[in-house]
Amino acid sequence: MNYQETTNWMFNQLPMYQLQGASAYKEDLTNIKLLASHLDNPQDRLKCIHVAGTNGKGSTSHMLASVLQESGYKVGLYTSPHLKDFRERIRINGVEISEDFVIAFIAKHKTFFEANNMSFFEMSVGLAFDYFASEKVDIAIIEVGLGGRLDATNIITPLVSVITNIGLDHTQFLGNTLEAIAGEKSGIIKPNVPVVIGEYTPETQPVFLAKAEEKKAPIYFASDLITEVFPSDLIGAYQFHNKKTVQQTIAVLNGQKEFKVSDENLKNGLYNVSKNTGLQGRWQQLGKNPKIICDTAHNKHGLTVVMNQIQTEIFENLHIVLGVVNDKDLDSILPLFPKKAHYYFCKPDSLRGLPTEILQEAAKKHGLIGEKYDSVENAFTAAKENAGQNDFIYVGGSTFVVAELPLG
Repeated sequence: MNYQETTNWMFNQLPMYQLQGASAYKEDLTNIKLLASHLDNPQDRLKCIHVAGTNGKGSTSHMLASVLQESGYKVGLYTSPHLKDFRERIRINGVEISEDFVIAFIAKHKTFFEANNMSFFEMSVGLAFDYFASEKVDIAIIEVGLGGRLDATNIITPLVSVITNIGLDHTQFLGNTLEAIAGEKSGIIKPNVPVVIGEYTPETQPVFLAKAEEKKAPIYFASDLITEVFPSDLIGAYQFHNKKTVQQTIAVLNGQKEFKVSDENLKNGLYNVSKNTGLQGRWQQLGKNPKIICDTAHNKHGLTVVMNQIQTEIFENLHIVLGVVNDKDLDSILPLFPKKAHYYFCKPDSLRGLPTEILQEAAKKHGLIGEKYDSVENAFTAAKENAGQNDFIYVGGSTFVVAELPLG
């Protein structure tokens, strides 16, 4: 199989959360442990930082990778989902895994995957661990896919565990209270391994403290400990908390004396995240006159911050290109969007995309008025044609919507 055939097989062979939703979620680590054993446990040959959280874990992971790259280390970075190409998920010093490595890995282990019903995500995690071990990275930043306790990445023993924040998302898997979700995310806390908490609430802090005490894990609350926040090329307002989380994580890593990161490395890493790692889709500006911003925020916690930031912008008219997936709780997110805006409703090109008619009708109940379009591309084109030079265009609602934009 060539690369396209290989990734098509991966996507279609078994359910994949990014495409299928709930049917792809597995509730134990049996399969990934079996796969890791089959691969001779490459994760045990890696030094890692493990990053979980409802929002911000992708930005935080990329920031950490950038900082460590600036410090001269060979850094593996595993994240999900991807925007354009599967290989975005697995990088070393910002360079995507080669097509040839992906093809060879799948070809070599395809019979095993089929015999043991490996999920798309389990295959991807195994591939990342095998690649990073074979390339002998100095350190790997591993982002949790979903939750924490039962996530396929949770077979590593990291140098530091990181939990960015807790919000109500994926409640069908993780629970419908902040305490329950915090319990799932805190499942990445390992015995005697320090844990950094980015943000906490009165509901979540006791959960983190109890788990850390149980595991005898030193715990650090970045929001309380970091007073000076360095600038970054990631300009979304929500990055303020992510930067604190990164700075505290680096402080903990430095304290272990295995890695050395100077303040200059830290500042340069935070300021060159996109260049060093290829991160896209986080309050990313795609044009000016009119100003065009896209963002992958897709749940109540993330969208609240993004909508607040839109209100700080100066513009004459606001245009919002909006699409979502079909498991989204519309009554929790649509009230966050401003009524004084013109909407361009669309369905992302995904099996999980919510039909445009349903989104438009639900939006109307919340006072959000606009037209429906048969694709993200057409909705985006219409917004640009209708917007004046002093207007503002926002595109978002789903990672899938952003993935269909010309990101450059």
